[in-house]
Amino acid sequence: MQTNEQFAKAISTCKEIFEKKLFDYGAAWRILRPESITDQIFIKAKRIRSFEIKKKQKINESIENEFIAIINYALMALIQLELKPTEIVDISNSEAIKLYDKYADFAMELMIKKNHDYDEAWRSMRISSYTDLILMKLYRIKQIEDNKGQTLISEGIDSNYYDIGNYAVFAIIKFDEKKQNN
Repeated sequence: MQTNEQFAKAISTCKEIFEKKLFDYGAAWRILRPESITDQIFIKAKRIRSFEIKKKQKINESIENEFIAIINYALMALIQLELKPTEIVDISNSEAIKLYDKYADFAMELMIKKNHDYDEAWRSMRISSYTDLILMKLYRIKQIEDNKGQTLISEGIDSNYYDIGNYAVFAIIKFDEKKQNN
């Protein structure tokens, strides 16, 4: 399977979960400020890193599901950057899905471009490196947020969310490949 197909399959899995949660909760996440979403992704990434270091977990939730959550939160964060958080749920489930697709499609386009330039270097990386890179990007986002969005030379918050989502997709692809090889 080609990278583009693997990426689309991973996003499809994430979207299915996103849609089910939309059914259960609606777009309640619309009230979250971007900083809160950053912290939610941070919690997920720290849990993954904790498991990677300790090699043991006490809560029986898969690490793969945490990466799926990171992808979905990264896409929600991008939506929030565009729409700004609200005090009420102000979009329908179908509108939320359209926005999800918009940002997921752009993430895939970005991945295709970077994958060309980096010659699929991600395939030689360890999943633990994706975790570390996600955490580093989160610390960058937190700094930019603390600076009220101002940067002197660096990419903005949105670029970091895209990278976080794409690293998490790569992890999902690697988990999927591992399952297929067993």
